[in-house]
Amino acid sequence: MEKERFTMLLLEPGEIFFEDYSVQMRKLDARLSESKNWMEGRLKLCSKSLVFVNKDINQPLIKIQLKETTFVKQCTSSDDIAGNMLSVECKQHVEMLEKNILAPYRFIHQNTMFYFCFNYAKIEDCLPQILQLHRAASLATAEQNAMIMAIVHSRQSRVSFDTSWLEDLYEQVVSEIQANKVSPLVVNPGRVLLTTSRIYFQPYNNMDQHPVLKIQLKDIRNIIKRRFLLRRVGLEIKWMRQVDNKIEHLFLSFQNQDDRDQLYENLLKQSMVSLETVPQNQMTMRWQNGYISNYDYILYVNSLADRTFHDLTQYPVFPWIIQDYTSTTLNLNDINVYRDLSKPIGALNPSRLERLKERYLEMSDPKFLYGSHYSAPGFVLFYLVRKYPQYMLCLQNGRFDHPDRMFNSIADVWKNVLVNMSDFKELIPEFYDTSNAGDFLANSYGIDFGYRYDGTKIGDVQLPPWAKGPTDFVQQLRNALESDYVSQNLHHWIDLIFGYKQRGFEAEKADNVFFHLCYEGAVDLDTIRDINDRHGLEVQIMEFGQIPKQVFALPHPKRLTTVPNLLYNQTLVTLPETMTSGNPCVKEKLINFAELVAFQAHKDSVTSIVRKNTTSNEIISVGQDGMLKLYNINERKLTHSVSLSLLSLSSCISYYTLSQRNILVAGSWDNTLIFYDVEFGRIIDVLQGHEDAISCLAWSPTHQVIISGSWDCTAKVWHGYTSGSKIKPAECFIAQLDHDSKVTCISISRDDTMLVSGTEDGELCLWNMDSYNLQATIKGHVCRINAVTFDKQCSRVISCAEDKVLSIIDVRTNTQIYSVSLESEPLTLTWIGTFLLIGDKDGKLNVWNHQGAIFVSQMQCHNGPICALAVIAESNLMITGGKDRKVIVWECHEQ
Repeated sequence: MEKERFTMLLLEPGEIFFEDYSVQMRKLDARLSESKNWMEGRLKLCSKSLVFVNKDINQPLIKIQLKETTFVKQCTSSDDIAGNMLSVECKQHVEMLEKNILAPYRFIHQNTMFYFCFNYAKIEDCLPQILQLHRAASLATAEQNAMIMAIVHSRQSRVSFDTSWLEDLYEQVVSEIQANKVSPLVVNPGRVLLTTSRIYFQPYNNMDQHPVLKIQLKDIRNIIKRRFLLRRVGLEIKWMRQVDNKIEHLFLSFQNQDDRDQLYENLLKQSMVSLETVPQNQMTMRWQNGYISNYDYILYVNSLADRTFHDLTQYPVFPWIIQDYTSTTLNLNDINVYRDLSKPIGALNPSRLERLKERYLEMSDPKFLYGSHYSAPGFVLFYLVRKYPQYMLCLQNGRFDHPDRMFNSIADVWKNVLVNMSDFKELIPEFYDTSNAGDFLANSYGIDFGYRYDGTKIGDVQLPPWAKGPTDFVQQLRNALESDYVSQNLHHWIDLIFGYKQRGFEAEKADNVFFHLCYEGAVDLDTIRDINDRHGLEVQIMEFGQIPKQVFALPHPKRLTTVPNLLYNQTLVTLPETMTSGNPCVKEKLINFAELVAFQAHKDSVTSIVRKNTTSNEIISVGQDGMLKLYNINERKLTHSVSLSLLSLSSCISYYTLSQRNILVAGSWDNTLIFYDVEFGRIIDVLQGHEDAISCLAWSPTHQVIISGSWDCTAKVWHGYTSGSKIKPAECFIAQLDHDSKVTCISISRDDTMLVSGTEDGELCLWNMDSYNLQATIKGHVCRINAVTFDKQCSRVISCAEDKVLSIIDVRTNTQIYSVSLESEPLTLTWIGTFLLIGDKDGKLNVWNHQGAIFVSQMQCHNGPICALAVIAESNLMITGGKDRKVIVWECHEQ
């Protein structure tokens, strides 16, 4: 019962609890005679106070702040009992939790003498540390904190991890280090021990639920470096508790960044640690395509920006979405109910912004528009005071806020952030978290918060007329957050809070300038030697709030206009790091392949496969042996074989002429384009098209042109063959597209408006198919690009290269929006429905869901590299060609 009553939240924020003693206590004050009865309880020794916890739960806890203490000494007497007694005189003490009711603390402003008789401990053993802390309390706050830290460090350095707590005697110790376990407003020092099997945290006191926290390394899901109190000394470990499969978090802080980084690196080296990691650009792409809700994506971005639920100074920040809190109904299809997400809170009211700008112009540097922040510990607890009243009492020295300044009405708070010259706060995740049903809005504990100026007793938060209750209110806000309007505009708010409009010139243009000390990197606390200066800066920044770490340096991409119809109303996760496979509300489509027939056709590597025509199930392959092969899939046999060149054939295309002749064009290493009439089975003509080997070909049905890419650093555009006459280069040639290095691959968009070419030095060139003008040159890779294609919407270019990277470029902005490293070098790309098929150097086919940015499956197809891919969509057939000289036909099945 004692441990349940006493928590570290009864202390000052960040105060440290050292140890406790079984004692008897009685007191003598200025008005009363000495109490006759000794009271049984425990005395808690803390860094800034002594706390007596009475065994009788109806009696209050008594906190004696050491700074209010006149003296602390051992009673002098020949009596053994009196000789083991501590006397403490103070000018003021605090009574808390009387009758075990959470209420504002009672401050007793009178001289009082307390006597503590130790039941088991010897006063000689504990008095020196009490006196040492009492001396520290007489110093200025900054010096007191420094002395306390020195005391803590001294105590910690004399203690080692108790290895008797090891779960397995055979596990090997990797490292041991001092660290603090951190939770909101609470810091608990201890030791961290890393072994080859587990990580342990052993606190120095007995306040934690377990004497030693044990986490198996195989249960760790994620490890994230964090800032803590403006320093890069935090580490957050996410792990799965095996008993109930519940996600838990351990947030640690260290003495310095080197200690933190050392433990982080040692953790990653352990073979049993297997982390869930998804690249940032992949998560963004999943959000863009609707596989992650707006709620979860904002949580994810907050996490990237060092915002965590375990640190009130870095609590996740969410936007105000709705601006109508007075109507009886809420129409989410009406854009007028939404807040303008392209502006910070301070710029929503033009008249207030004008007054702020006038003040800004009169300031000396460094200037700021807003003298208050959008997220700070006080603002977080302003919203959460009904759910976590103990946090507010801790933060505000045992008091709640004045009743009229509390979170009493949603409409009043919104009005205040629009008109008040010093109120610009945004919201917190709880406003959109449907899993907790808006419990923070109700005074469930029946706390007496007092009365407002009009005599109204403070109870639940007053909701807008359109909300039926807390659950409905949060649900409607969540629906608004996931609405089409917000989805199309959320990237603007991300730019302001986490992106390129967060600081500098763009922030000034966006009216998004805050006090300079709240920006990351504005001051390096570790370089400030004067402890008073350092403490002053810490307090100022902590109370003011901190700008999140900048995550995006370029404009954040917009969400796609059409996204899958997800069940957004279901809460997916509690923390963003758990989103490793997209939205679990979405049933991912799966695809599998069954081998239909295999042909051992060529004498060397297969280089290209093409369908004979758009209506048949016949396919054609060419290879490095210079041969062309024709296969009938229905009859499962090779029907034709012809030698087209003495040198390797690199590529082929097939098309119908206006006279309905089926023409195949093959590119050869002897610099020629070979035209072959498929129906008549003969070479029609040979075009000497380039000065070096032809590497790739493409056909544009709209423009009726052939594009050939070559090692001579050009791509050329030719009229297609239309009659029986000889092909004359001068007459067929249309345009030449010059490059800086060898052209290795080309592709035309489905709408026939754009051409993309890839080169040996990793450049992607975008060309206009009407004018053949160069639209953009993008450095997509650092080495040879193997294959390139457009997505189905013709809005992105997907490329793969020798560096094993799959990259996606946004055509509109010419910027890379996604990249991922593959296990093996990808060689060829093609589409089957919404799935992208990737053939790699190890002979494996990788199936990738482009919309969800998720790899679906992998299958071994060839004994060696897959060099060619083709698809017959209406027959659900895929054809692969490999360096093993095989052409294999596969049946595809979606699940």
